[in-house]
Amino acid sequence: MGPLQIVWFKRDLRTADHQPLLQASRLGPVLPLVVVEPEFWQQPDASGRHWAFCAEGLEELRSDLARLGQPLVVRVGAVEEVLERARRQFGVAGLWSHEETGNGWTYARDRRVAAWALEHGIPWHEIPQFGVIRRLASRDGWARRWEARMAEPLASPPAALAPLEGLEPGPIPTAAELALAPDPCAGRQKGGRREGLALLESFLQERGARYHRELSSPTTAFESCSRLSAHLAWGTLSMREVIQTSRLRGAALRALPAAERAGWPRALRGFEERLHWHCHFIQKLESQPDLEFRELHPLTAVDPSAADPERLAAWCDGRTGLPFVDACMRALIATGWINFRMRAMLLSVASHHLELPWRSTGLHLARLFLDYEPGIHWSQCQMQAGTTGINTIRIYNPIKQGQDHDPQGLFMRQWLPELDAVPLLHLHEPWTLPALTAQRLNFAPGVDYPQPIVDPVAAARAARERLWARRQGQAFRELADGIQQKHGSRRSGLAPSSGKASGGGRRRRRTASALNNDAIQLGLDLNLS
Repeated sequence: MGPLQIVWFKRDLRTADHQPLLQASRLGPVLPLVVVEPEFWQQPDASGRHWAFCAEGLEELRSDLARLGQPLVVRVGAVEEVLERARRQFGVAGLWSHEETGNGWTYARDRRVAAWALEHGIPWHEIPQFGVIRRLASRDGWARRWEARMAEPLASPPAALAPLEGLEPGPIPTAAELALAPDPCAGRQKGGRREGLALLESFLQERGARYHRELSSPTTAFESCSRLSAHLAWGTLSMREVIQTSRLRGAALRALPAAERAGWPRALRGFEERLHWHCHFIQKLESQPDLEFRELHPLTAVDPSAADPERLAAWCDGRTGLPFVDACMRALIATGWINFRMRAMLLSVASHHLELPWRSTGLHLARLFLDYEPGIHWSQCQMQAGTTGINTIRIYNPIKQGQDHDPQGLFMRQWLPELDAVPLLHLHEPWTLPALTAQRLNFAPGVDYPQPIVDPVAAARAARERLWARRQGQAFRELADGIQQKHGSRRSGLAPSSGKASGGGRRRRRTASALNNDAIQLGLDLNLS
């Protein structure tokens, strides 16, 4: 066959708008390759639901490539060993892939691949997939560069791929073969590009009209949010095509009479804003890979061994005794998704009310989120835990969140059937149910449903005092200024605090609060609420 151009698919499971595939196809025979790495799937942030979604995407990608002439080749093992076998058997003229801002394991893996390519004189062409800038020297001008990337023409699939005779495609392994623990998720989304395109179409034409009004409540968000996050995270859709398709829809709407546009313009503006923030947060991990493991602001570090394992288990299982928190966790366990505000609340309650370390709770959520995107996830875990040093501390009131976003208790009753008998008056705080009423309803507090694991009011007060005390002092503010300069949005307007005015800490708190209510505090699902 002659030396091959290897296109290494990772989290980019598509043939459309795939520059590595298109460019490699112009240079010679292409080996489209996926390496399923058992060690990756044993990492603490990986789960069976992730693999199920990924495997469905691989099946469809294999079919799409087969129609071009050469099906996807799947191998199991360490990627550098698979590449070395290909080099020895066929020769490798070039390695092509998209850039990846993954977890710490994939970062180390990519360094090994780079060393292998350098050793053998094989050019590795890594092409940006998002608006993330590798080796970024300064955040200044970042938004303009993001916009330029999103405006680039979409890459068409190659017209054809030459078949590689005698090369077995290889089976796509099962979850059991990867030693993944059983992970039932009956309500999860299906993987594959066709599913993603159908979601994009239904959101932009029908479901998204009330996006800006309905994204905050779990009773409406499952339908009114785009639900594209898993498809962006696994690359069955490209960010660029989502942006451009959304803008085409916006242009078509602008041609209509105002009365026919309804709430669409505002909905699409809100949607695109969150697509901007998607890459903004991933850029943080790209620029500082250790924020997956270490507090962004070193003076916010706490001892993770001090966490109460019983509290952690109760939070993970959705049995804290705080009904809205438990309903959100159980919905997430069953579906692999919950809307951004509820993600933020889950982390806030874990970090502040329950005093659990963000790394432990973050790993649990990473396994549950079908749309787990490390750059967004770990930045947001730290933001909600109050460890970035540059974002305001938000301590969500889990009772008020339920009253605001599930006032009739429909969502809670759906996921907490044991509370069916509790009247709405007491549903958000079942511990307030009078004993005689509970007896009449045959409801046993603490038996049928747990008592609150903490007093939510007292726990929030203690957390507030603890967290703000940690932020006092010039040393904290000076470090925060450096973090803001490196990672902060240039839209934030946060001024350096050191010595500029008396009461600098209070001024920073007010400024950050005004900003974070709408812009920074968007929650975990920024890639696609």
